[in-house]
Parts: sequence; structure tokens; C-alpha cells
Amino acid sequence: MTELVLSEVGAVVAPEREAELVALYRELVAGPLPEGLVRTELLHGPGGRWRVQSLWRDMAALEAVRSAPGRPAAPALFRQVGTEPELTVYVVAVAQTGELSLQ
Repeated sequence: MTELVLSEVGAVVAPEREAELVALYRELVAGPLPEGLVRTELLHGPGGRWRVQSLWRDMAALEAVRSAPGRPAAPALFRQVGTEPELTVYVVAVAQTGELSLQ
């Protein structure tokens, strides 16, 4: 059984650059997504903290993206808005998916 892997790339973004980050992320996910990417989202937290969390099919899929020519996309987004991101990688130990009801 393959282990799902979650990558989290994040940084504090200056308030005047937040709209630019959102626009860059939307542009990124509108294009072709890498093989093995299950889900990705841009998260905004308190104090100007932003995160791109991406769920990968397995570590091999993440490593393929990280070792491909060019810069990995999520860190490059943060650098484009003037901040240096941090990367953390987690192996998903247990996962449960619920239903979303929009009533």
C-alpha cells in the first residue's frame, strides 16, 4: 500500500502582496497539474500566514516534482511575492474523508 504524503509550503506574506499571491495560485492551478497530485489548496491564516498544502499519491510523486527541472511551483509562488517559504513534508498516518453537504 502506498502512503499518501502532504507537503506544506508556507510563509508570511505582506498584506499588499496577498492579492498577487492568490492570483498567482489561481493561475498555477488552472494549468496542468503534476502527475500524482491528489489535492492542493491555498490557506490563509492569522498574522499574514499563508500555506499551500498539497496531497500527493506517494513520496515518489512529490520527489519527481521536486527534482524536475525548474523550481517547484509552490515555493516559487512565495518567492514571487517577496518572501522565503519553508517546506514541511508529512506522511499521512490515518485519513478519513467525510461528506460535504451544501444545503
